[in-house]
Amino acid sequence: MSECNISIIVNGEQHELTVEPRTLLVSALRDELGYTGANVGCETGRCGACTVRENSKTIKSCTRLAVQADGSEIETVEGIADNGDLTTLQEQFQEQHGLQCGYCTPGMLMTADTFLRENDDPTREEIREAIEGNLCRCTGYQNIVDAIEATADQLGGQR
Repeated sequence: MSECNISIIVNGEQHELTVEPRTLLVSALRDELGYTGANVGCETGRCGACTVRENSKTIKSCTRLAVQADGSEIETVEGIADNGDLTTLQEQFQEQHGLQCGYCTPGMLMTADTFLRENDDPTREEIREAIEGNLCRCTGYQNIVDAIEATADQLGGQR
């Protein structure tokens, strides 16, 4: 099978890769580049554990080929911290106990962060709708919704 050369920017850093055409973006991020925040869960796009941002839009990286991301800017959960400091959202996930095993957390954070960029005063129902593509098998979602709501309240439209 022939290989393809691609160029992507991940969390602000330029990367040149040679991948097989069938390589999933999540695999390229994890295995080739060492960005292990995006988790491989269902490999069907249903669980959201692999959620990243491509050109500022959330995508499920297990449903995207790496070659399709050629020329794109990708942001992973490793890139949302502010110079290594936790963001308000990350702090609220910790304070509100919005994580347990942590497997869904990177994808949940990416989805919530993107949602809050566009919605500075969401209702609890809007938050629940925003994260419906991210499955959590541990928390029952209540604390995750609390964390996102607390973040919105704390930021108060500062984004």
